[in-house]
Amino acid sequence: MSKKKVVIGMSGGVDSSVAAWMLKEQGYEVIGLFMKNWEDDDDSEYCSTRQDWIDAASVADVIGVDIEAVNFSAEYKDRVFAEFLREYQAGRTPNPDVLCNAEIKFKAFLDHAMHLGADLIATGHYARVRQNMAHGRFELLKAFDHTKDQSYFLHRLNQAQLCKTLFPLGEIPKTQVRQIAEKLQLPNAAKKDSTGICFIGERPFREFLNRYLSYKPGPMKTPDGKVVGEHVGLSFYTLGQRKGIGIGGVKTYQNADGSSDAWYVARKDVANNTLWVVQGHDHPWLLSSTLQAAQASWIAGVAPAAGRIAAKTRYRQADVACDVAPAGDLEFALDFVDAQWAVTPGQSAVLYDGDVCLGGGIIGSSSFAA
Repeated sequence: MSKKKVVIGMSGGVDSSVAAWMLKEQGYEVIGLFMKNWEDDDDSEYCSTRQDWIDAASVADVIGVDIEAVNFSAEYKDRVFAEFLREYQAGRTPNPDVLCNAEIKFKAFLDHAMHLGADLIATGHYARVRQNMAHGRFELLKAFDHTKDQSYFLHRLNQAQLCKTLFPLGEIPKTQVRQIAEKLQLPNAAKKDSTGICFIGERPFREFLNRYLSYKPGPMKTPDGKVVGEHVGLSFYTLGQRKGIGIGGVKTYQNADGSSDAWYVARKDVANNTLWVVQGHDHPWLLSSTLQAAQASWIAGVAPAAGRIAAKTRYRQADVACDVAPAGDLEFALDFVDAQWAVTPGQSAVLYDGDVCLGGGIIGSSSFAA
């Protein structure tokens, strides 16, 4: 009986490297695939693609698997980056990693792997997949290591994708991944985890957006209508933002002891090009009791029943209790037990039943707690 062939995305990072080794140890025929998703400024100081490819190829040599590089930059620009710019131009704050997983890593990559004759694909994500024998459907579960769980970014995957996917790291803690890499003497064992948006890397975010977006300065106002400054363009701000607003010296409301609370971005009025700012982390304008979401995607293929559920409105947030009210399969509303801070249009609201990720949607609007 021939071994099952698994094509694994190898990024040059320690997670996918250890995942590839684990699959080989489990008896699979493993082929590494390095995805190049960005090339507009590949020679800049901020783009690490060349070094990442060297690291991935070096690891493949050490663990004894074949690897090839594939260029998905055209697909990425059409399916992910164009949507990213549209959302920012509209005043929302998108999450490109969610779209990249759905459109590139589990669509373009999956299609390419199948053309290579793969039985399955794999990535170094921290998540788990299981088939629920009660109904036969595949489920996406949180990783064993909840501190590294990435199911939030994978919530748009469907049955056709999950049934072909392995997540080797889902059952082990990150600390063990590093230990394995050191024991194997992988050349990237001490490499830092990547942070930030994949195509922006460590570069200054505002400088990057400046290249692609049209923007227009406008007033910054307080809830009572007082103008306290000028914003440089609504696209450059996100709800809940504290740093980089540029009005730190303005003291509109002072506490009894003469101190003043920090300023936060609370609302963006695109129609009037106005940025609304408030003082104090717990200002009512920063707290939402409900939200409405669209472009919903359900892992089971259908929306969950109305009722009590758990949700995240941002990555690394603890699950929060809420009631879900689906409106067909593409929209839903959430009513939170406790008001949530800085619920941000364009971000994903992801729903959970315990460790099982049900899916989610794009936050469109929210209502304030007071």
